[in-house]
Amino acid sequence: MTTDTSPDSPADDLDVFEMIQDLAAPQPAYRRLLDLGGVATPMEGVVMVADRDTVDHVLRHHELFSSKIELGLGNVRPLIPLNVDPPLHSRFRKLLDPLFAPRRMDEQEEDIRNRVNGLIDTFVDRGECNFTEEFAEIFPSSVFLGLMGLPADDLRLFLDMRDGVLHPEKEDPEAMFDPEARSRVMNRTGTKIYDYFGALVDERTAQPAGDVISRFVEAEFDGERLSRNDILDICFLMLIAGLDTVSDTLTCMFAYLARSPEHRAEIVADPSCIPQAVEELLRWETPVPMTSPRIATEDTELPNGCPVPAGTSVLVAIGAANLDEATCPAAGDVQFDRDLNRHLAFGGGVHRCLGSHLARRELRVTLLEWHKRIPDYRIKPGHEELEYPPGLRHVKDLMLAWS
Repeated sequence: MTTDTSPDSPADDLDVFEMIQDLAAPQPAYRRLLDLGGVATPMEGVVMVADRDTVDHVLRHHELFSSKIELGLGNVRPLIPLNVDPPLHSRFRKLLDPLFAPRRMDEQEEDIRNRVNGLIDTFVDRGECNFTEEFAEIFPSSVFLGLMGLPADDLRLFLDMRDGVLHPEKEDPEAMFDPEARSRVMNRTGTKIYDYFGALVDERTAQPAGDVISRFVEAEFDGERLSRNDILDICFLMLIAGLDTVSDTLTCMFAYLARSPEHRAEIVADPSCIPQAVEELLRWETPVPMTSPRIATEDTELPNGCPVPAGTSVLVAIGAANLDEATCPAAGDVQFDRDLNRHLAFGGGVHRCLGSHLARRELRVTLLEWHKRIPDYRIKPGHEELEYPPGLRHVKDLMLAWS
């Protein structure tokens, strides 16, 4: 593994995948990568970018760094709109953006609040909970089902489909370290996802029901409707993105707050700081440490002059970029009163996260309602050693306790 700080710089012994291996505390590795120049070449044909200027350059130049890649998540076609580039990408975002616009989220806030409190009701009197299993995994998925107009009874099915793609080791422990076992679980699950939504698309085509799937079926662009496969590829992405990233973020945020009484006290004393607290914890924790890789479409170079041959896979370390002092002074400190917070937890450029407004609303409402009812909590004694499994940053079995 080598790190290049300029086109002709000597190699360094930094293992750039250190940040992936230490998901519990990746910030020191991010800092080291930034200190060494923010551009690394972990292997032939691969470049990792980490400083804010270079990350912005890659994310904002889709014509040079394409998102049309094979993710291998059990899908048989590109996921829409994640794996398509403009101008086709713009067509799909025009359809999807209104579904997650701020005004639509305003309409969802009461439902979101009711779901938060309904889950808290199930364990608040007990004085403890497995936050991961009893809240974080269930809450965003239930919101997603409501938003999509899907049956609440399908919650367990959706959680199983999510896990089959993103946490296949839950179905087959061998999938943790065996790529073939992992692929088998993902591919089986991918088939289930296509079958579920395929049947739903067929039903809504025959008999529209006024829900989101019906809207997809009826949508037209320049006189053309979405194909059945287009709708399936949109739904596949919405399922894995809508059901997991907020869950992961919640576990990271509450693990941090449970071990940081001074920050918890800020929220309890002044709930108006919650929007800024959410942004700061998104920046600091960055549960999605890297975006989907980009592929260089032609011979080009990065802002520091580092050459990038056509076909190079470019890994975009947004977790590191969020700690770059060049755009975030005192980036190593968690400050809930930070006025300007241009973090990249939702990515950037045309592929910026479609559901960012929904995610923010879910996180803000959760912090508000939770701290109204459970203001003083901690890691349950005996469970202080937190486990951050491979994949997106999340805490397995986050045990919380309160008086």
